Formats: sequence, C-alpha cells, structure tokens
Amino acid sequence: MRKTKTGIVISNGMNKTRVVEVAWTTRHPLYQKVIRRRTKYYVHDEKNETRLGDKVDIIETRPISKLKRWRIVRGSG
Repeated sequence: MRKTKTGIVISNGMNKTRVVEVAWTTRHPLYQKVIRRRTKYYVHDEKNETRLGDKVDIIETRPISKLKRWRIVRGSG
C-alpha cells in the first residue's frame, strides 16, 4: 500500500516539480502541549497544473529524481 498525504503547494518555480508542505499536530510527550510540525516534499506534477496555495493529495511513487519520490494525485484550488 502506497502512502498518501495532503498538503499545500508552496513553490512552483521548477518545471514539472512542486514543493508541497504537509503539516500535522502532535503532543509533547512530557508537557502535553500541542506542537505543529511540517515537512516539505518535492512532488512530480507532469502537466504543471497546480498553482501556489493549491491543496493537493500526493502519493508515494518510484524515485523520479534525486529528491522526488512523490507525485500529485489530485489538486483542488
């Protein structure tokens, strides 16, 4: 089963590549404070369809380049 994540496009300066930020919350193990975390993924966008700020679903895939191991499944403006 391939992993899927949902995030927001934060960069579209490269051809067929987008940077997607995935954010989540967790609790500190001792103090129980809610902590916001985020990870940036380089994602393959074959048709250059997505724009900055778009919410997209991404799926894990074979390595496409040195940094790209995810591709866009569907984007919603």
